[in-house]
Amino acid sequence: MTENAFEAIAGRDDSPLLFLCDHASNALPEGALGLDPRLLATHIAYDIGAAAMTRALARAYGAPAFLGGWSRLLIDLNRGADDPTIVMKLSDGSIIPGNVWADRNAEAKEVARRIADFHAPYHAAIDAALDRMGPSAVVVSMHSFTPAWKGRPRPWEVGVLYDRDTRLSAPLMARLKEAGFTVGDNEPYSGALEGDSLYQHGTLRGLPHVLIEIRQDLIATDDAAQGFALRLKSILDLALGDM
Repeated sequence: MTENAFEAIAGRDDSPLLFLCDHASNALPEGALGLDPRLLATHIAYDIGAAAMTRALARAYGAPAFLGGWSRLLIDLNRGADDPTIVMKLSDGSIIPGNVWADRNAEAKEVARRIADFHAPYHAAIDAALDRMGPSAVVVSMHSFTPAWKGRPRPWEVGVLYDRDTRLSAPLMARLKEAGFTVGDNEPYSGALEGDSLYQHGTLRGLPHVLIEIRQDLIATDDAAQGFALRLKSILDLALGDM
């Protein structure tokens, strides 16, 4: 296992919540996959503000959390190991040179290495934590999304994504709307993606789960993320009580 494949935050032994942040980091190995360094500060490399939100919520709840240690461009932790998009060659119009191989055997070997070094340890650690926490665990995954996509503004401030289980997502959407937020119901993406983090650690285990997407302009600075996390905690408290 590669060192620092992920960041682990220890929580209280009795915490029912487990926070995940698959796209926490924009770190890349030496050479940065041949990418223009300016792109590392953009959404194609990581979910802006999501890591700060996750750390703040984990601290506020005394809950455990796992955050990806490397950029989604190296490997996407929110994809199944057999997903063809687990290593992206093109992201929002930018070619990722270090993810383009002329030889299929070389590509398969490198993707397998990245899965073994980064993807597998992350998900194994989550599985081990959930095994310890037992059937009362609740999985909350933190992400962020761009204010506009392909030139079109996105109307939502918060997106609530879920798979088949709506025990937490339904009350959370209701409480967010009650608090005055414009809420996306499985928008701007769907949470029903077989093999993703929610599927692996929520659906297959039968655990309540939700993926919370925050619009990036609302949490772009550390102070903004910290403030939003405190506001979200009070709403999440109500939703958890509604379950």
